[in-house]
Amino acid sequence: MSLSRKRRKELKRLRSSAEELWEDQQRVLAEANAVARDASRALGNLTREEVVPRVRTGYESYVRPGVEQARGAIERTFGNALGSVLSIGDVANDTRVRRALARVSPRAAVVVEQKRGPGVGTYLAIGAAVVVAAGVAYAVWQTFRADDELWVADDEPMPTAAPSAAPPVA
Repeated sequence: MSLSRKRRKELKRLRSSAEELWEDQQRVLAEANAVARDASRALGNLTREEVVPRVRTGYESYVRPGVEQARGAIERTFGNALGSVLSIGDVANDTRVRRALARVSPRAAVVVEQKRGPGVGTYLAIGAAVVVAAGVAYAVWQTFRADDELWVADDEPMPTAAPSAAPPVA
């Protein structure tokens, strides 16, 4: 392919411009990498000096007490449940309980008819409610009644006796 001299000069200029552009891009990328390394280093220092202590303080202040409290509650609950299961197992293995269960059989169970109507507890509850209502009514009545005898004035004038001619009888 034969190119004119003008076109060859133009291609040569374009090639040199492209090489120049490539070198400029390489320099920019190298500079960007250096800036990114510096930023990463600064971010690591900031994290170590500022963020980590704050997170640690927040964890120690807010999260850890809650975790410790929850752990204690779980351990107590688990301990109580385990103790209950073990004690139930001990009771079930007791010979006295086994003998008592052997005496009771499903055939010997008697069907008890359900009671109909109010029982003793109902009457006791109604009586207690009446007594409480009467006490409240009495307290309200005592509070709002007009009783002049309850009030004594502090500076009551003393009644003066009318002078009489007769001496007092002793």
